[in-house]
Amino acid sequence: MIEVVLAGFLGSLGEFLQPSNLASVFVDGLSKAALYVMIASGLTLIFGLMGVLNFAHGSMTMIGAYLGGLLMVLMVGQASGPGARLLAFFVALAVTFAVLAGIGGVVEVGLIRRLYDRPPVYQILLTFGLTLVLDELVRIAVLFYGMQPTSDWQAALATKPGFLDSSVDLGLVSVPGLDLFEIAFGAATVVGLWAFLTRTRYGLIIRAGSEDAEMTEALGIDVRRVFTVVFALGAGVAGAAGTLLMWDASWAASVPLAADTLLPAFVVVIIGGLGTFRGTVVAAVIVGMTDAVMTWWFQNVVEFTGLPEMTIFLILVIMLILKPQGLFGVEEVGGH
Repeated sequence: MIEVVLAGFLGSLGEFLQPSNLASVFVDGLSKAALYVMIASGLTLIFGLMGVLNFAHGSMTMIGAYLGGLLMVLMVGQASGPGARLLAFFVALAVTFAVLAGIGGVVEVGLIRRLYDRPPVYQILLTFGLTLVLDELVRIAVLFYGMQPTSDWQAALATKPGFLDSSVDLGLVSVPGLDLFEIAFGAATVVGLWAFLTRTRYGLIIRAGSEDAEMTEALGIDVRRVFTVVFALGAGVAGAAGTLLMWDASWAASVPLAADTLLPAFVVVIIGGLGTFRGTVVAAVIVGMTDAVMTWWFQNVVEFTGLPEMTIFLILVIMLILKPQGLFGVEEVGGH
């Protein structure tokens, strides 16, 4: 019996190590990592400066998916060619980012700001309650307008330009165009946020406020306004990620998307280290690659589709045991 199992494992390992399969898993892992870093980057931005664990982050992503899908459905009639549809996507992306950033700013000013001087549990309960309210509001809107993900919202998936539905031959492997688009989009998100935080004056103010809010205020900088901008930026990035998830068949626009994105976002942020953007990027790559490898094994060999997600949380448990602060975590974050 042991010999049979060992022979089967060695055969599967040999198949996995074939260059074409390794290349396919690698590209799939990069695609997943790009999605994870887009989902988690807004969360780590908010916690890195403000020390607020925003449980409504997943709801922001879900609203972004619905809003992006709605805008694409409205514009698809005017976008006849692939280039026009891609332009329509970027228009929907910009609008979604602006709307979610506005919602995030309102939430910070109207709700979060009142709890800075209270224990973190107040912020956790508030944002958790907020996500319940937002999810139910979206569910009511979906039922009222009849925008079911299984019917009308399939039109949003059909609005992809043709090259995103086709495959690109990279020699060893044929890669879906959407995967390459997600990788490019995730890389652009990382570079953009890194440049904003390290190469702009406002990024310098944000980092100063996260290190010492009192000294930053003594220099004449309104730290509360900085908090509002960061919360708005984090919510906007979450909405932008949702706009891209609208096209991904494994996610798509649905109310459960809020919980489906919140959990891996927290896993990535905790593994990387709370409040560190570099850690979020590294953790997203680790989680994405692990997800891709385990997906191959548990779909092509063992055929247990739920185990890749369990493996990701197993990595989280191991990290919490061996290094609770995460890969690049610091002892204290949050400037208020």
